[in-house]
Amino acid sequence: MTEAERILLDLLNIERLEVDLFRGTGSGGETPTRIFGGQVIAQALAAAYRTVEDRLCHSLHAYFIRAGDPSIPVIYQVDRARDGGSMTTRRVVAIQNGKQILNMSASFHVQDEGWNHQHAMPQTEAPESYPERSELRQRYVDLVPEKLRGELLRERPIQVREVNHLNPFSPEKSDDHNQIWFRMGAAAGADPVTQHLLLAYASDMYLMTSGLRPHGLSLFSSEVNFASLDHALWFHAPVHFENWHLYAMESPWSGQGRNFNRGSIYAQDGTLVASVAQEGLMRKARNKP
Repeated sequence: MTEAERILLDLLNIERLEVDLFRGTGSGGETPTRIFGGQVIAQALAAAYRTVEDRLCHSLHAYFIRAGDPSIPVIYQVDRARDGGSMTTRRVVAIQNGKQILNMSASFHVQDEGWNHQHAMPQTEAPESYPERSELRQRYVDLVPEKLRGELLRERPIQVREVNHLNPFSPEKSDDHNQIWFRMGAAAGADPVTQHLLLAYASDMYLMTSGLRPHGLSLFSSEVNFASLDHALWFHAPVHFENWHLYAMESPWSGQGRNFNRGSIYAQDGTLVASVAQEGLMRKARNKP
């Protein structure tokens, strides 16, 4: 297990303060200046799971309300909305400095029998055909101020290989379709709940950039203000995140200062494991007084 993987697993091991009150660490995720959205979602889901027995999450819907401060902990308050015969519902509020930074509803379901169908996984080369994320970032290290180079090259827990890579410092206008392979080796042997938490964390990676691609923009573009506004995730099949998964993303619309993105997460054997949808802020940068 790498140090980055250990840190992520520690982030998901939230502390119980009271029966339905939990505390999570703010620092250590994908981003240094504000808490990575996937981190807050995964910790909120972890809090909900700590109040549920014998059933797994099938969907969650979250709103990002304020940027999280990574220098202080996050408090998660769980509301036990309903415990039904086959469905359980929880509402989780994430709080810093007495204010909400995220609220989320999550639903949990017993394993039922039913009819099955799914769309086929898009065709792509095997993950080993594409460079690792760390290799790509090494290409651009000279374009980043020296004080930021350590953060750019910092080891990350999730292995990523981009299928449709664009130079983030000089992006060309491109199709909105966006695909990555991703996994975390330390997920091997993890229980189903931890597998869900890891996929929830990773589901916020790269998704919003799909809506930037048609406009020749990236997360490094100074002319755009961007932020995730909400996030929805549906689990369809068992997750084994130690194995490669294809995250196939697209952005069918942008306008009015926002973009809409959706994604499908497939196991390497083609099984549709999860679906994701997210709206993001994407407006022209404003000069601050």
